[in-house]
Amino acid sequence: MVKGISRRVVVVDSPDQRFFEQAIFIVRNDAVGGGVTAGELVEEARRVARNYAAGDRSRLSRAMRDLNPALYTIMGAAGIGLVWLTVTLV
Repeated sequence: MVKGISRRVVVVDSPDQRFFEQAIFIVRNDAVGGGVTAGELVEEARRVARNYAAGDRSRLSRAMRDLNPALYTIMGAAGIGLVWLTVTLV
């Protein structure tokens, strides 16, 4: 419950509508009087929402995400085996 507090917000429609309809940004009180225009606030909110919705879309991250968990297990076992082999032979 909020009593007697007035906040300014910027509401931006989500660029990726699969999961979210809107992003709501609560504007800092000192940002409004600091020479920042309303247009700049809206553009910054759009930029942040766009970057957040884009996420990490590099090829490597998609490839790693799509790998089978059994392959992760095999890769981990191979890594531990190599460490054990290196320690044993040295």
